[in-house]
Amino acid sequence: MAIGVPMPAFNPLIEQISPPPVPSVQAWARAYDGANGPLIDLSQAVPGYPPHPKMLELLGEAASSRASTGYGAIEGDRILRDAYAAHVSEAYGAPLTAQNVHITSGCNQAFICTVMAVAGAGDTVLMTNPYYFNHQTTLAMLGITTKLVECHPARGFLPTIEDIQRRIDQGVKALAIVSPNNPTGAIYPPDLLGAIADLCHSNGLWLILDETYRDFLPAAGVAPHGLFARQDWQDTIVSLYSFSKSFCIPGHRLGAITAGPAFIAQVTKIMDNLQICAPRAAQTAVAQALPLLSDWREENRQKILRRAQALDEVMRGVSGWTLEALGAYFAFIRHPFGGVGSAEVAEALAKKAGVSCIPGGYFGPGQEHYLRFAFANADVDGLQMLGKRLGDFNL
Repeated sequence: MAIGVPMPAFNPLIEQISPPPVPSVQAWARAYDGANGPLIDLSQAVPGYPPHPKMLELLGEAASSRASTGYGAIEGDRILRDAYAAHVSEAYGAPLTAQNVHITSGCNQAFICTVMAVAGAGDTVLMTNPYYFNHQTTLAMLGITTKLVECHPARGFLPTIEDIQRRIDQGVKALAIVSPNNPTGAIYPPDLLGAIADLCHSNGLWLILDETYRDFLPAAGVAPHGLFARQDWQDTIVSLYSFSKSFCIPGHRLGAITAGPAFIAQVTKIMDNLQICAPRAAQTAVAQALPLLSDWREENRQKILRRAQALDEVMRGVSGWTLEALGAYFAFIRHPFGGVGSAEVAEALAKKAGVSCIPGGYFGPGQEHYLRFAFANADVDGLQMLGKRLGDFNL
């Protein structure tokens, strides 16, 4: 470039964001030499078992269909919107229709569409601390301010209504929470979600509830909350979901927004500019798989529960390491190395002991004492090996 000619600049809102954390964690795991046995991968939240053969068959059939190669409805194909509305209606005991559903390319896209519909640059969205890091970076790159509601281990990493109320001011447009929680695994009781919804309604805020991991709750057939049964729920409540975990298809990128028709109309404007429509073949396959594979999904829920129980038993026998929270897909673990950053601990743990996990510091300020274990990735045998590796590990 010629002398004196200014260099083009990057968007400062993007430049300030840290690089994606998962690739760096995966690089630490690749540096492990295998000395202690196979890698125990507790890092990215992916199912530790394959998709059902019928799921693969349905995907193959749909992908080879000419109908899947064209554009579809922006809101999502009606076959999946109908099927998912029926599924949510049954799960929550509340009447929903396709008009309440917008299909997206994964739950991260569901979140960015939802946030763009309710807030803009200079506005504020409340989140809990610790938070899911992609939610925070989404807000940052849109120029939306994040205010944090602290969630402490003594309260099971759940917020109090009083703490949320104290963080609400004139610029706050929404509260975003995740239940079952990523990264802690904490499950919000229905009464608490109801009280949070009341608070948001009385303050004119949107409640954005990410329920990606709801299919892995401890009790089968019990509604996670009663919010959809409220007469005015469509005025303030938005629920987000991912098909990735339940059907073991994260690569096909399919999620959903459940909200009122007026909200769906706003999301449709955004989605038309982001992607036009979610992947067509996956929509067709999942619409058929929702009723067909319900028994298989229940078996997987029980499988994940057994993994949670195995991790609980293992951590009870490891001196110095503390299981602070456990639920659905995740455990939040306090490591024993005071004064050492969580990234340093996680890197050494991956490279030396062959245990890959995500540093707590990636999930918000004040979380350097923690590591997130995505225990759903590992089978019971792998989790039972974890105790010795943690017990023998030293920086």
